[in-house]
Amino acid sequence: MSYPLTAAQSLRGDVTVPGDKSISHRAVMFGALADADTHITGFLMGEDCLSTISCFKKMGVSIDVSEKEVVVHGVGLHGLKAPDELLYTGNSGTTTRLLCGILAGQPFSSTVNGDTSIQKRPMGRIMKPLREMGADISGKDGNLCPLTIHPAPLHGIHYTMPVASAQLKSAILLAGLFADSPTTVVEPAPSRDHTERMLRGLGAQVVSNGTEITLTPPKALHAVNVEVPGDISSAAYFLVAGLILPDSDIVIRNVGINPTRTGILDALEAMGANIERLNERGTVEPICDLRVRSSHLHGTTICGDMIPRLIDEIPVLAVAAAFAEGETIIRDAQELKVKESNRIATMTAELSKTGADVRETEDGMIIRGDKPLHGANFASYADHRVAMSMAVCALACEGDSSIDDPDCVAISYPTFFETLDALKQKGE
Repeated sequence: MSYPLTAAQSLRGDVTVPGDKSISHRAVMFGALADADTHITGFLMGEDCLSTISCFKKMGVSIDVSEKEVVVHGVGLHGLKAPDELLYTGNSGTTTRLLCGILAGQPFSSTVNGDTSIQKRPMGRIMKPLREMGADISGKDGNLCPLTIHPAPLHGIHYTMPVASAQLKSAILLAGLFADSPTTVVEPAPSRDHTERMLRGLGAQVVSNGTEITLTPPKALHAVNVEVPGDISSAAYFLVAGLILPDSDIVIRNVGINPTRTGILDALEAMGANIERLNERGTVEPICDLRVRSSHLHGTTICGDMIPRLIDEIPVLAVAAAFAEGETIIRDAQELKVKESNRIATMTAELSKTGADVRETEDGMIIRGDKPLHGANFASYADHRVAMSMAVCALACEGDSSIDDPDCVAISYPTFFETLDALKQKGE
């Protein structure tokens, strides 16, 4: 089944994007390990986060889900129960990797597996430090799902991470909750810090010194209510759409602007984007409204420490580059090869269908923009970020387009196409 996409004159209106996926995952996980009930508002009801809920229900955690909120009835640090069946994580790399950190410290055996995409994604990166902590974890062909974890005593370690990865860092810190001594991780560059912020909010001692983070194992985690801000990764599609379509003016409400996640704002502003931050607020996680208006973009270079701060937004950033004047270079982004799809290859292939001048490199892309692009029949590769990025691209292309498997956007943004259509109607 394919979804028809038509060009738009402009986009106008207000948008409230779904809750932040990273924070939604962690709110459920930490809430399950807390000593009382956690009330979560703004929770992302996407398939990935629902996979996290499913896994913890299988381990004896009672979780109530309604339109208003998600309530996690915490069982305490040592209250999880052995699951009677496989822990299925669907398409969620975050669920899979963070869950392994928690399971490594449990007194029961468990098996974790996901869909065909997850079964191809490498897990050796988290298995190595967990084994150094004493974990008994094994996988198919050495580093693939399904993963089997058996009980083993855990010890704190000092681990220098080979790459800046919030999932890797979080898996180690979560295992550190159950270790017999403090655990320290050292990042090559800052990655998203939602885990550290939330653990501190629940009373754990987490000390950050530059890119070095040390967790002292707590006796308990104390439940707090969590307000999940809008996901800046979801906001990114409307930011780029508003920039590349003429006479557009969009306000995106309640967006999380954690400094470890705002690389997309920095990159777009370096390209000449007109983006305003309005009504800044928030304590544990900073929040604001973002206003974006049509802008004449120019090429830039995106690399180094900025990459971990916008890794999920690179597909739609590539779309912005295709409509920018001059050359945009994206490098140091090898991590894109092991996402839901090889996003370097898939975005190069799909943008090329429009006539865009884009070249794949070993660690990124080189894109020369500012020429008319035409519509095409796009493939999504069952990758929600590729699907939404190409939908944004289609808005500014001449002629009609379509995209296959549009339902994959439900992973992170179930109402994406409806929201896009509403902005198009107001812009007509």
